[in-house]
Amino acid sequence: MGHKSFYVGVDCGSQGTKAVVVDGGEGIVVGSGYIGYGLIEGLPAGYREQYPSTWVEAMIKSVRDALSEARIDGIIEGIGVSGQQHGFVPLDAKGEIIRPAKLWNDTSTAEECRYLIEHLGGVREVVKLTGNTILPGFTAGKILWLKRHEPRNYSRLEKVLLPHDYLNYWLTGRVTMEPGDASGTALMDVKTRRWRREVVDAIDTALMEKLPEIHSSNEPAGTLRSEAAKLLGLPEDITVSAGGGDNMMGAIGTGNTKPGIVSISLGTSGTIYAYSEKPVIDPLGEAHAFCDSTGAWLPLACTMNVTVATEAMRGLFGLSYDELEEAVRTTPVGSNGVLLLPYMTGERTPNVPDGKGVLYGLTTENFTSLNLLRAAMEGATMGLNFGFNRLKEMGLEPSEVRLTGGGSKNRAWRGMCADVFGVETVCLEVDEGAAYGAALQALWTHDCSIPISEITDSFVHLDETTRAKPDSGNIERYRRLQQLQDRISVDLRGAFAL
Repeated sequence: MGHKSFYVGVDCGSQGTKAVVVDGGEGIVVGSGYIGYGLIEGLPAGYREQYPSTWVEAMIKSVRDALSEARIDGIIEGIGVSGQQHGFVPLDAKGEIIRPAKLWNDTSTAEECRYLIEHLGGVREVVKLTGNTILPGFTAGKILWLKRHEPRNYSRLEKVLLPHDYLNYWLTGRVTMEPGDASGTALMDVKTRRWRREVVDAIDTALMEKLPEIHSSNEPAGTLRSEAAKLLGLPEDITVSAGGGDNMMGAIGTGNTKPGIVSISLGTSGTIYAYSEKPVIDPLGEAHAFCDSTGAWLPLACTMNVTVATEAMRGLFGLSYDELEEAVRTTPVGSNGVLLLPYMTGERTPNVPDGKGVLYGLTTENFTSLNLLRAAMEGATMGLNFGFNRLKEMGLEPSEVRLTGGGSKNRAWRGMCADVFGVETVCLEVDEGAAYGAALQALWTHDCSIPISEITDSFVHLDETTRAKPDSGNIERYRRLQQLQDRISVDLRGAFAL
């Protein structure tokens, strides 16, 4: 009788790090751990930064907690790391961190992005070069920001890493990158999976040598070095898979490894993505043309305000999650005319970094807590639907939406999503998302002769008790409300920067 094998998956996010231990034979999670943390406080408006050492400490603790809970009787074969996309981790010649990492939701680089786009000939020209425009969240603008604002730090820059790449570096001692996360830098051509010199040189002609070599997603990042193994409580020399960005690993963890499936995460921010066997490039740059971390592509739209909006409103009225769900359930579609434009932390899709939250349609009759609560959820969902519609315009044909994230636990929200998106929605039996995907990628790396879709088809199961079907009447109501929200968004963009 052969030994049992297990795989560890880690997801390093902006609010915390999760680790899971997965049984390689059955795909079940046998142990998990989570360590939460926050952003560096006291920074100027628009700055979102963290110390990478925070991620390392949280990875060590969460992995040890997951192993303690698992009490496995078998061999750990590999570990995979998922990380928040777009963050900029600058290393010096000694491999030391030069300054804290600027994160995906940092909007302080808007001016640098505008400069790069203009220098390269406008959005359409930039999209021709890489498949994506250069948004404030993406890494390219952060590198130019460092050069312009902290020249002394920039002069020490030797290697550019993303958050999950830095954790791989800590685990293995090797500097590597794979196409999924690299495509979120706005420096890589998603068609060729190679750095695009014109964009790199627009920042600095010496930058190319500071970018890691891009390896295929099925190639390991390396093997676990002895010091890291001791701290984590893992065997030395186990395989560290390529890993990827949280959306790429989330795609694997939700079984989104073949056409027709759409995954939507209802977290602090929201993401919509789908598997594609060819690049899907938006000439307007509204949706993102990313690679996935399995060798294919992952057309994606991201909004920065999902539970941001609902949590702000829930906190305002001091409600529990159950009370929020009841309030939304008992309030009619359209919130009696109240509409929330949810750009409370700026916005990425559409690209409105200076955006502000706006309550529209208030009257003395409809200005109630119930309407405000439902309007927050509707506004956030229609914000996501703006990106969903853009993906559909480019040929995406969804058969169902798989919901993940904290918001997906709300039954009223699941029903609202079905009505707004116009397709059935369903959750997963194992909602470990990106951490689970990272473990499955590690399993796949161990034997790449098996298509990863076979692994996910075997292990990723739907929770049919959560399935919600759209109401035809509500679909039409939300279609009209979507047109109103989109129009208000466009009309107010000139005012947001005032």
